[in-house]
Amino acid sequence: MTVKLIRMWSGEDVIADLSEEKSDSIVITNPIVAIPAQQGQIGFAPWSPLISEKVKDLEVIKKYVVYISDPQEDIVDQ
Repeated sequence: MTVKLIRMWSGEDVIADLSEEKSDSIVITNPIVAIPAQQGQIGFAPWSPLISEKVKDLEVIKKYVVYISDPQEDIVDQ
């Protein structure tokens, strides 16, 4: 499992398992998005809540990705 923080052009911070990197896309599993909560806290929600639960992998075109990095350790633990 390679948990990564993926910053999207839309401004979303997505936390997901990066399962494959292709020349023009990445494949991610279990994506969640960080959302601001009360008093400086951060909450998490499904990145795309309308996708069928049967879908396990999502392919994201790299041109929509600003950067990919390691998230903070406490985020990975959660």
